[in-house]
Amino acid sequence: MAKKLVIVESPAKAKTIANYLGEDYTVKASVGHIRDLPQPSELPADMKKGPYGKFAVDVENDFDAYYVVSSDKKKVVTELKKLLKESDELYLATDEDREGEAIAWHLLQVLKPKVPVKRMVFHEITKEAIGRALENTRDVDAALVDAQETRRILDRLVGYEVSPVLWRKVAPGLSAGRVQSVATRLVVDRERERMRHVSASYWDLDADFTVSGTDFTAKVSHLNGVRIASGRDFSDNGQLSAEAWHLDEDSAQALAVKLAALGASGAFVEGAMQKPYTRRPAAPFTTSTLQQEAGRKLKWNARDTMRTAQFLYENGYITYMRTDSTALSAEATKAARAQAKSLFGADSVPAQPRVYAKKAKGAQEAHEAIRPAGDHFRTPDQVASALNPSQLALYDLIWKRTIASQMTDATGTTDTLTIGMDLPASEVAGTALGKEISGELHVNATVSGTVITHRGFLAAYEEGRDEKRYEDAREDQRLPKLVQGDVLDVTGAQASGHQTTPPPRYTEASLVKAMEDRGIGRPSTYAATISVIVDRGYVNKRGQALVPTWLAFSVVRLLEENLGRLVDYDFTATMEADLDRIATGEADRVKWLQSFYLGEGNAAPLVGENQGLREKVDSLGEIDARAVNSMELGEGVTVRVGKFGPYLEREDGKRANIPFEIAPDELDLAKAEELFAVAENDGRILGTDPATGYEIQALAGRFGPYVTEVIPEPAESEESEKPKKKTAKIKPRTGSLFKSMDLATITLEQALQLLDLPRVVGTHPESGEEITTQNGRFGPYLKHGTDSRSLETEEQIFTLTLEEAVAILAQPKVRGRAAAKPPLREFDDDPESGKKVTIKDGRFGPYITDGVTNITVPRSETVETITQERAFELLAEKRAKGPVKRKTAAKKTTAKKTTAKKTATKKTTAKKTAAKKA
Repeated sequence: MAKKLVIVESPAKAKTIANYLGEDYTVKASVGHIRDLPQPSELPADMKKGPYGKFAVDVENDFDAYYVVSSDKKKVVTELKKLLKESDELYLATDEDREGEAIAWHLLQVLKPKVPVKRMVFHEITKEAIGRALENTRDVDAALVDAQETRRILDRLVGYEVSPVLWRKVAPGLSAGRVQSVATRLVVDRERERMRHVSASYWDLDADFTVSGTDFTAKVSHLNGVRIASGRDFSDNGQLSAEAWHLDEDSAQALAVKLAALGASGAFVEGAMQKPYTRRPAAPFTTSTLQQEAGRKLKWNARDTMRTAQFLYENGYITYMRTDSTALSAEATKAARAQAKSLFGADSVPAQPRVYAKKAKGAQEAHEAIRPAGDHFRTPDQVASALNPSQLALYDLIWKRTIASQMTDATGTTDTLTIGMDLPASEVAGTALGKEISGELHVNATVSGTVITHRGFLAAYEEGRDEKRYEDAREDQRLPKLVQGDVLDVTGAQASGHQTTPPPRYTEASLVKAMEDRGIGRPSTYAATISVIVDRGYVNKRGQALVPTWLAFSVVRLLEENLGRLVDYDFTATMEADLDRIATGEADRVKWLQSFYLGEGNAAPLVGENQGLREKVDSLGEIDARAVNSMELGEGVTVRVGKFGPYLEREDGKRANIPFEIAPDELDLAKAEELFAVAENDGRILGTDPATGYEIQALAGRFGPYVTEVIPEPAESEESEKPKKKTAKIKPRTGSLFKSMDLATITLEQALQLLDLPRVVGTHPESGEEITTQNGRFGPYLKHGTDSRSLETEEQIFTLTLEEAVAILAQPKVRGRAAAKPPLREFDDDPESGKKVTIKDGRFGPYITDGVTNITVPRSETVETITQERAFELLAEKRAKGPVKRKTAAKKTTAKKTTAKKTATKKTTAKKTAAKKA
């Protein structure tokens, strides 16, 4: 019987597809890419000094790439070759995008099949879709492969040329990337806006009215026909930038008193306007909008969103999750309309199907939008038993958005009332905008209220919104029906003071939107890009907000001043457009790369004036590293980025560390003086520990003030000429100061208490185990064996009695925010080891463990948001890597290397062309 081999990327996908195919098909996973460009150190010795030595790419020979089968994929490749020998046909069923096309092409190059090869593509994993894909196979798309390879080579060229500049001038181990550097600049630019912002104060008023038993509130908007200033009317330097009354406190309070005194019949309707209200549903999800909405509504980061979407796709719940298209297939449109009609009634569906066209800049491959899989959608209730809460939450979001996209508009009316009030002469005195408020004053108040008469799509779904800088917090009111000339009673008035606010920091959702709007990168790479800039230490997360570090300021400044076009938003977007042109066969990859890197021809925008990247980097000249890593704060105070983190330096040479928790926009001259004051006590000797004889010192560290032992270096004896054995260096004890403690006033007694933590409270009368109190990453707590409880204050660490501790332990553990922190999180038993999985607070930060295998929580993820599935996945990855190998001295050998041991095969242009035509 004929056997057919189907290769997909992931084991989960393979398992799902295998269920839809008969016994004639063997479905196996390549587990992603099987080969890639090696690091230069991984090249064979005879190639390290040749044209491939620097990048694993021969830039002088049509950018020919040298690929290596990844060490962890050798076993996979061996198995695939074995299965291919037993098969009569090969189906390459990798994803229908550039990466998937490239994986298929690499499989062809490595497996070298002698049987018929068919490219099988689909955007959902259902029985019907797989059947259609089998009937409509095609060849590997050479243009898509070219686009992916160009992108991969481009990223290698940029990273390997620019990163060494950062190593020399900023700090070792940094990385520069074509998209990550621009994303970092976006976050830094927003912080610069916040730093430039000068807050201005202003006052406004609300007036309360009643008519025919209905009460409502309106904002006082005009005085004598001139608007009252709001936050939007001020520039970032705090100056009023529009013609408006700038009310101060005295003026506003005086007006409020006089308006409230108008009382019965003190106001009249000056204008009543009614407009029809219409709101259209949002388009079905693309990769970008899914990440944004999951960030807004579920508070997820982009990585968690894509990981969960990947699971839903591979297990047949949704269509392919990497797409720029908002289009729905005819079958999906029909399914959405039928389901909406069934659930919400016939009047919830328009007469004609809604058609959505992609409007975002630089749309990529024309996939369908992300939607529930199949020609008939399963409701969230129908899949709830098969999904965990996180998976169900995302499926519910996708299902609702898809259904709503084919429903009718929400309609109603918006009523706007303009209310007039007159204050006679001499009734008001004060100043506004430098002018005296006096004489007769005509006051207007305005209010709007929307009444929805037909909910339409709102019955199913309403799109979330990003935080805005200035937004009226007043909810829409239900207003009485009034006409011009109607008289109202004034029942009160209130004056409120405000401060202008800087633009909000980016969240992952708003950063994704900003990148997409500018055409920077691709939605499928946004999650990875944000993870990289967090992992590299360029950005920290404060709740949902992305806060750039001072290191990011140095990196962005160096790139802006020396390689400006690489972090230019329009230039980066143009590069993406050119890659799209290569994907459609409109541009030649070799000519484009020659133009970009070598500066030859005009196929792509140049990095510099008539320069390619190579020449531009070579011509940079001497960069002043001190200047790049310095930012003037004012009055002779400078922020510097050093080897051990950012610090302040004054003209007199005095320095002060900048604590980790202080964001760049929070550092002003007043805060700097506070830090210098703290630094005055940095290094203060508090006294000597009577138990050890060591001096105790108070220090101001990057992560806050702390105390430590000063352990002297052992004196060397001159009596013996024999070399001494190296003794292990004694590690000093350290302890962080409590929040209530101050570096300038901490005493030796307090320091010794901190150094002696954890404190033994006593022995539990029932278990016989010790009870200790200690301070953890998430606050003070007491511990009894594996049990723990949070304490209310840090001082309880020293004052808690045994009786009090036993009583606290007898109380049930409180879940949620008040839960005892160690362990920080608890999950079910690991499916592989069978042991309970927890997240604990370790010496180097939180880590996931099943009691045998430990893995640090990645910097780009948080203890609070990490899912159980992600915890299991990280532990599985750690086990797969095996134990950490200790470095040992390499033994010299004269054994000759044989060509048979080479695992990589250099592709030539001729071979590549032939393979693509196959």
